Amino acid sequence: MADDTAETMPTLTEIRKALLDAALPHVVFDGWSEATLKAAIADSGMDPELARAAFPRGAADLVLEFHFDGDRQLAEALASTDLAAMRYSERVAFAVRRRLEIAAPEKEAVRRGASFFALPQHASDGAKAVWHTADVIWTGLGDSSRDMNWYTKRMTLSGIISATTLYWLGDESEGSERTWDFLERRIADVMRFEKAKAALKDNPLRRMMRAGPLSAFARMREKGPRAPWTGPGPGRPGVPAGPLPDKVEPGA
Repeated sequence: MADDTAETMPTLTEIRKALLDAALPHVVFDGWSEATLKAAIADSGMDPELARAAFPRGAADLVLEFHFDGDRQLAEALASTDLAAMRYSERVAFAVRRRLEIAAPEKEAVRRGASFFALPQHASDGAKAVWHTADVIWTGLGDSSRDMNWYTKRMTLSGIISATTLYWLGDESEGSERTWDFLERRIADVMRFEKAKAALKDNPLRRMMRAGPLSAFARMREKGPRAPWTGPGPGRPGVPAGPLPDKVEPGA
C-alpha cells in the first residue's frame, strides 16, 4: 500500500505547476495574495499540506514560481533559436523581447507582480527575480565570463529588463512596437557607454596620466599621512603658552 501511494504522489514541480495554473485566473481579481493561493488550492483539489510545502512563504513563493516558469520557457526558446546570424546587441534585444512575449498572455498577472515586488518587504524577491532573468539570458547567449564582468553584465541587463518591463506594462501601441523601440534605445545607450569605456582605456593621454601625475599621486598615498608639524607653536620655544591671540596689535 505504501508503495502504491509513493507511485501516485505528485512531484514538487507538478504541485507547483498545478497550483500556478489554478491561481492565474484569480490573480486578476485578488492579485498575488493569500486569497489567491487559497482559491488555487480549492480549485486544484490539492492537499493543503502539500500546497503549503510547495509554497512555504505563501503568495511570495507563488509569484516567484510564475516568474521562474517564464524564465524556464525563455531558456528553452534561446536553446532552440539560431542566434549566430545576429549581432551581439540584437541577441540581447531578442532575448528580452522574447521574455516579454512569453509573459504577454498573462500581462495583468505581470502588472500585479510588479505591484507586489514594489512593496518594501518584497523588494529583495523582485530583485532576485530580475537578476535570475538576466542570468538566464546571458547563459543562453553563451556568456563564459568568470570575473567581475559576470556581475556587471547581469547588473546592467537587470536595469534594462526592469525599465523595459515597466514601459511595456503601460504600452498600448500595436504589437508593443513602442516597447521594442524603447528596448533598442536602452541597449544602444549601453553599447555606446561600453565603447566609450574601451576608448578611454586605450587612450594615450590616460596612459600618460597614469605614468605621470596619477602615478605620483599613487606614490604619495602609499607613503601615508605626513608627519605632524614640529616647528614653533603653543607651548614650544618661541611662542607663549596658551592659545594664539585672535589678532596682532600694531607695533606688537
